[in-house]
Amino acid sequence: MADSTQNGPMQGGAGGGAVQFLMANKLDTAMWISRLFTVYCSALFVLPILGLHEAASFYQRALLANALTSALRLHQRLPHFQLSRAFLAQALLEDSCHYLLYSLIFVNSYPVTMSIFPVLLFSLLHAATYTKKVLDARSSNSLPFLRNLLEKLNANQQNILKFIACNEIFLMPATVFMLFSGQGSLLQPFIYYRFLTLRYSSRRNPYCRTLFTELRIVVEHLIMKPSCPVFVRRLCLSSISFISRLAPTVA
Repeated sequence: MADSTQNGPMQGGAGGGAVQFLMANKLDTAMWISRLFTVYCSALFVLPILGLHEAASFYQRALLANALTSALRLHQRLPHFQLSRAFLAQALLEDSCHYLLYSLIFVNSYPVTMSIFPVLLFSLLHAATYTKKVLDARSSNSLPFLRNLLEKLNANQQNILKFIACNEIFLMPATVFMLFSGQGSLLQPFIYYRFLTLRYSSRRNPYCRTLFTELRIVVEHLIMKPSCPVFVRRLCLSSISFISRLAPTVA
């Protein structure tokens, strides 16, 4: 009887371990499901195979799903909510709070393809990490083809994070352009600027700050060439100076 009791969990097959893992980590599993849904909706927006009207609705669903994921992750990081200035300051240090704000900025705006890529790629990276844990719980050798895809995605993680940071930066002028084209609100560029300063100061993800530095080096290298017109050089230098003054102080 003792042997049959010990072997009981194994009788469900390799999938039993995965189910137990998912049930034992319910909050992480909920975020995994919402991230997979975000990837699904984002893909149907970027590739509008169901029509342009449906694509717009998938855009909103992706951002709402991302907002849910960010809220769950923020609750996981800061489980004890307090209506205080100190708690708000602590929450603003979390990347999940940044992307909760990001989702709220764009969820009711005109659909912009550039704005969906950070949501899509972050969800894909986090979902891939958790999927690997589920596969490990199922069996160490289960689904080798899927494992190979996840490994390739993980190997390109740094390039993906740089691409996300590039999107975050160039969405700032895009929000200004949307305002003047009548597709954005007056407050959107100011709120997005606040989001960008939070990303620049992020403790966990330095890629936005790193990419700003790399872009500055590239631009300065190009404008210092003798072939660069003087007015272009002056314009770029004044722009760099203005952007540097707007950058927040990082501890």
